[in-house]
Amino acid sequence: MWFKNLQIYRITDWKLTPEELEELLARRTLQACLSMEMQSLGWIPPGMEETRLVYARGQQMLIALGSEKKLLPSSVVNQRAKERALEMEAQQGYPVGRRQMKEIKEAALYELLPRAFVVRQKSHAWIDPIDGWIIIDSSNIAKADTFAETLLKTIPTLLLKRIKTTLTPASAMTRWLSGDELPHAFTIDSDSVFRSREDKKVSVSYQRHPLDSDEITKHVRAGKEVTKQAMVWENNLSFVLDENLQIKRLTLLDIEKEPAESAEEQFDSNFFLMTEQLKQLLPDLIDALGGEVVE
Repeated sequence: MWFKNLQIYRITDWKLTPEELEELLARRTLQACLSMEMQSLGWIPPGMEETRLVYARGQQMLIALGSEKKLLPSSVVNQRAKERALEMEAQQGYPVGRRQMKEIKEAALYELLPRAFVVRQKSHAWIDPIDGWIIIDSSNIAKADTFAETLLKTIPTLLLKRIKTTLTPASAMTRWLSGDELPHAFTIDSDSVFRSREDKKVSVSYQRHPLDSDEITKHVRAGKEVTKQAMVWENNLSFVLDENLQIKRLTLLDIEKEPAESAEEQFDSNFFLMTEQLKQLLPDLIDALGGEVVE
């Protein structure tokens, strides 16, 4: 268990015990897609045990949202609709109209849905009620927001929002590369993306390429800002910070791990190590961005 991508949310006044959270999640577990459904969402076991919906270590909790989604490409639907349209044209003796074609496409969709291939996915979230974090392991903002929305439906009293900082990540990263002093816990790594402020389609990417001051100055003077920057924290974690305050490609560096005797022990050890590291990284990162904006 090690998150690769972090979507950062703030919670306040969390009062649920793991047992109480388990009871709430059990009311909205994942069910198989019905024949005419495109997607199904629900809570599933996050850990090695197949029955517990909340994995807890002390006050730190791990949950997982499962999804079933039917794969039905529009090209397949369109092809079936075209076949049905030709059949109808032959029967009625004239081409189908726009309204008729719309109805034919809907009928083709309903015909094909029960036979569509189902893909299952799983997303994890770590809940830290002590420091007020919910961290969703996803590289996709929309998927993370779907996770958050499902959690809010499950716990209607939950106060949950994306975290905001005084400095935007883009402005802070641009300053750091332009010469402003980095907070002591962080160092700049060698992957960067510069993007034009005026034309969002114009960008320059560097991979494993340390930038010199002349290159940075050239991009900044040309009206570009840093939208992604690889960084290292305390020589323990490497990651890429982006303009939306997402952490991606999170990697544990040279920290010794004691070998575990079982898969369950390894899972528990990894979860403990991850949460202990992130409980230190997140406050340092928020401070580096000027502190949290409290609304």
